[in-house]
Amino acid sequence: MQIIRDKDHKTDVLKTVPASEGFRMPGEYEEHKGCVLIWPVRPGTFTNCGKEAKITFTVIARAIAESEEVYLLCDKDHYNEVTNIFAEDLNIKIINIETNDSWARDTGPTCVIDKSGEVRGISWKFNAWGGEYDGLYTDYELDDKAAVRICEELKLRCYELKDFVLEGGSIHSDGEGTLLVTAPCLLSKGRNPGLSKEEIEAVLKDYLGVKKIIWLPRGIAGDETNEHVDNICAFVRPGEVVLAWTEDPSDIQYGPSNECMEFLKKEKDAKGRTFKIHKLPIPKKPVCITKEELEALSFEPGEDIREEGERLAASYVNFYISNNGVIFPQFGDENDKIAVEIISKVFPDRKIYPVNARSIIVGGGNIHCITQQIPGRSDKY
Repeated sequence: MQIIRDKDHKTDVLKTVPASEGFRMPGEYEEHKGCVLIWPVRPGTFTNCGKEAKITFTVIARAIAESEEVYLLCDKDHYNEVTNIFAEDLNIKIINIETNDSWARDTGPTCVIDKSGEVRGISWKFNAWGGEYDGLYTDYELDDKAAVRICEELKLRCYELKDFVLEGGSIHSDGEGTLLVTAPCLLSKGRNPGLSKEEIEAVLKDYLGVKKIIWLPRGIAGDETNEHVDNICAFVRPGEVVLAWTEDPSDIQYGPSNECMEFLKKEKDAKGRTFKIHKLPIPKKPVCITKEELEALSFEPGEDIREEGERLAASYVNFYISNNGVIFPQFGDENDKIAVEIISKVFPDRKIYPVNARSIIVGGGNIHCITQQIPGRSDKY
């Protein structure tokens, strides 16, 4: 194994592949040491420089902290604000790391674990979901460095892939050798255009320790991440998934969801199991950005600009599984309650935390997008 440590890294950057050393990406439902979040302040992402989103992030952080540690990143300008808000929350650790935005799922480390329980992080190349081809903003240098910085703070050894573009929201593992992805995302020209599908698979198998990759044909319509998998389909346990669904043939999501359903029915996982599929409805009424919300955003040069009435990629599949709970998005829609009832039956032994996610979805993502689990045994639970 080659280990490189230089002036820019306070942690071991490993020049090998995790699978060769017995590491695998666990399922999100396996035990966590903690969860990474990033304080929302970007004016082009969150309304009023995060005023509304900060309230929602606080609710989410405290819900997660009931059963695992929370590592909350913020810059120096907001450090006092954050420490004051969470002064009494002993399970929430404030870390001074500056980022460009708050999507910890995509910029934080993807973690792998071995049989001994050692956890290591993977830092993929981040280019704001498409770089010069169709990226959402042009200055993402701090986001690209975030995974290694987080590994330093959490004392995790790190695998760094400077030339392979990937976001955490584009992969979902069952922990037993199967990985869910979407073809529109991983084969996007803005990510790894020089690699074939087979070459991309080889990298994922080497670094995530998976044996089989399920390439879903579609994601959520209008998803500006080129249809991340965590909006359309997610493992809830090995061999079992939830799938974003609509019964309305006039809805733009009807075709993509049906394509994925038919695809999954014909597939098997790495263990040879057919999938048990739970239909999780999308909001009955499309979630669209309002004139008032648009006026409360301030976009930088080169940043993707939203438009009044734009349909947002609202999906109940974009939830976070904590050690003892499921942090679950709500949109003020009549399907909110139905979705909670379904997920309660899917996770009968976990507490469901319904959270109004309007202030997050306006930024283009959801609860799963702002969280990144760190696997391993919790010291407290």
